[in-house]
Amino acid sequence: MKFVDEANLRVQAGNGGRGCAGFRREKFIPFGGPDGGDGGNGGSVWLRAQEGINTLADFRIERLYKARSGEAGSGNDRTGRSGDDLFIPVPVGTVVRDAETGEQLGDLKVAGQELKVAQGGKGGWGNTRFKTSVNRAPRQFGPGLPGEQRQLSMELKVIADVGLLGLPNAGKSTLISAVSAARPKVADYPFTTLYPNLGVVNCGQHRSFVMADIPGLIEGAAEGAGLGHRFLKHLQRTGVLLHLIDIAPIDPQADPVRDALAIVDELERYDPALAAKPRWLVINKRDLMPDDEAEKRAREIVKGLKFKGTVHLVSAATQRGTRELAEAVMRFLEQRREAAAAEVVEAKARAALPRPAALPRPAAKGAARKGTPGAAAAAPVSRGTPRPNVQSRRKARPQAVIKAESKARLKAKAKSRAKAKVKAKVKAKARAKADAKGRSRARSRRGRA
Repeated sequence: MKFVDEANLRVQAGNGGRGCAGFRREKFIPFGGPDGGDGGNGGSVWLRAQEGINTLADFRIERLYKARSGEAGSGNDRTGRSGDDLFIPVPVGTVVRDAETGEQLGDLKVAGQELKVAQGGKGGWGNTRFKTSVNRAPRQFGPGLPGEQRQLSMELKVIADVGLLGLPNAGKSTLISAVSAARPKVADYPFTTLYPNLGVVNCGQHRSFVMADIPGLIEGAAEGAGLGHRFLKHLQRTGVLLHLIDIAPIDPQADPVRDALAIVDELERYDPALAAKPRWLVINKRDLMPDDEAEKRAREIVKGLKFKGTVHLVSAATQRGTRELAEAVMRFLEQRREAAAAEVVEAKARAALPRPAALPRPAAKGAARKGTPGAAAAAPVSRGTPRPNVQSRRKARPQAVIKAESKARLKAKAKSRAKAKVKAKVKAKARAKADAKGRSRARSRRGRA
């Protein structure tokens, strides 16, 4: 299958179902009232990272994904069926962006991780929802909200621990085939590798890492020379970069130092964060010259680059020094993982520490004198407890004020009772008058009969 690391697609969530405007029609129930149900919710669109998918080629064929819409409500207060959510499998390491705004919606780094990219529409209300004490027979209903639509731009960045970079024919594909079970195409012409290759390097029981091989870089890749630098994004997730240098290039005018500096310049022009990653020099093809000459040439290259990092002299074709290189990389990655785990534990420990106690409140004026109302406010008050000086303020009120307030409340209650009695008498008189009038009318009817 062709390796595709970029794709565009359109997603459309389901629309909400229409609400129902219905009324209860039943024998011996003349006013049944509204009984229209709500519409169902529309289905949402999700992206789910799934193992076993290594390319975005499927999205070059099918570009539109639609979730199911919700069904309309019906009578007897029955809600419509909601639409099922649509889950789209994508490779692990997919970065999702909104194609119109350029906003990054998510990064699916772990298998099983899900990302909602389109929200389904909400179902419309039935006329039962609009019933009130004034409007007892409503005929309005909700039509349902439309589902969200989006144009997505997806970019695949492979998940690898170690990345290989260098000029074409530097021996990257040979090295990954020597230390792992990957079998990329190897030939004696440049640009043999046209897409990234992944290989798992085993260094013992439960000790392994993933190595990524990308097409070769040349000077001027930022301007589109060669295959450009579009494949450098696959190295952004790596923990260490292995920069391969050909110790004996075929071209007699080639300068390994100048070519290596050109690769570093391309990294900085593409992404300064990528250029700042840990980078090791791997001087390859030592089998093409005697050991003394190869070691001398390697020292000259390192001195010309003014490189102060880790350097390995290997031969990928004969696998000389490759096992030591893999073990050194494994130890480096294990140290990084232990340091990251220690940082996580330390962060959790800091989060679990108790918060400092609240500072005591400042003493009120006059608190130093005993027997004054402000003395009760001098004690420190903790959060969540009632203030102790509330009761003291209540006790400090004069008795005359308290008696006056109680008398006023009693007068207000007596006045309200008197008003209630007057209203009751008026209602009783009106009721008696109406009853007398009704009796007189009844007598007159009987007299006429």
